[in-house]
Amino acid sequence: MKQKMPMIHTLAVGMPKELLDSKGRSMITGIEKQRVQEVYLSSRGFEGDDVADKKHHGGPDRAVCLYPAEHYIQWEQELGKTLPTAAFGENLTVTNMLEAEVCIGDIYKIGDAVIQITQGRIPCSTIDRYTEANILLKRLIETGYTGFLARVLEEGTICADSKVELVEKHPACISVLYCNEVYFKNKDAIAMQQIQAVDALAEDWKEKLEKRIQLLQSKVLN
Repeated sequence: MKQKMPMIHTLAVGMPKELLDSKGRSMITGIEKQRVQEVYLSSRGFEGDDVADKKHHGGPDRAVCLYPAEHYIQWEQELGKTLPTAAFGENLTVTNMLEAEVCIGDIYKIGDAVIQITQGRIPCSTIDRYTEANILLKRLIETGYTGFLARVLEEGTICADSKVELVEKHPACISVLYCNEVYFKNKDAIAMQQIQAVDALAEDWKEKLEKRIQLLQSKVLN
């Protein structure tokens, strides 16, 4: 069966600003994005787009955030309401690019730009506060439907109707979903080493996995 071509569902950017949640609590966040028809993607990320929390978001390995459009149907059914555009703070809401199919190191050409998948998204509580849903973060982690991040190999303009082409499948074929399952369950040191060995994996993930591997190994020794 031929795999369907990936497509852009929504292209969106946004700068950090103050948002108030349903309890009136203030937060500075870049999660709220607006649809755009065309935007330039540099190695640092999209023009007119940034993150507030530079420690946990952004940087060269996390220049682009992608989220599968298909999951919106499930989340909206579970929550009983419509989610906002780019509800997970993603720049590209995409179809036919599920976590089970997209692998670390896969290279895609989108418009004039070329990106490489670096890691699964590690979601945070801002998602719950922004969408006013107290179960969404928990459900993202349970399902592994977190979306994923990418580095920019070639800068260029991306349009809302740009083609998405898989240029190269990484030979290790370690899917984002598999990485998420291993990362969040935090029990299998051998699987962690297997993921860590993928050259294209984000440095942040390599460091996080190394700490977890050492912790697991120390428990075995003790």
